[in-house]
Amino acid sequence: MTYHKTTVELEAGLDHVRAAPSDVGELKLVVRRPANNEREVLAEAQLCTQQGLEGDNWSTRGSPRMKDGSSHPDMQLNIMNVRATALVAGPEERWPLAGDQLYVDMDLSEANMPAGTRLSIGDALIEVTDQPHLGCQKFRERFGEDALRFVNSDIGKQLHLRGINARVIEPGTIRPGDTVRKLA
Repeated sequence: MTYHKTTVELEAGLDHVRAAPSDVGELKLVVRRPANNEREVLAEAQLCTQQGLEGDNWSTRGSPRMKDGSSHPDMQLNIMNVRATALVAGPEERWPLAGDQLYVDMDLSEANMPAGTRLSIGDALIEVTDQPHLGCQKFRERFGEDALRFVNSDIGKQLHLRGINARVIEPGTIRPGDTVRKLA
């Protein structure tokens, strides 16, 4: 059985999460989700305006937030702070279980990354959207009840511990190790 951290252990890691860079960070991991509950860690990926992350199931999965069940255009990309990911998931091999595509060492808090913030990553340009990204049943199953409450708490929402949603503005190639730059 996998160990799930307690609320006390999670709260003890908040200072490390808060210390993430605010304007220039690094893309640490890219994960494609070709089908439900499948993950592929990529050394290189293409972001495009129609599909988001090429080969990801975002465009075919649909969204309950859309009346017609289609994919939500403002939820193409799910991005999580690697410090928050490591805090709830533990070792890097468990990070893809969070279900996000891009894992960055960067401050994703509401104060630092409000909707409309643009980020350059590799050759691509993306924009943070106003769609909330919260923990769900799958998150609870993978990381525990305390982790779910932690990321969905008031402080969890302020810091976007569960991550943020974004859409592709300009297509391009991205790779782990790329600089992530917040644009003015």
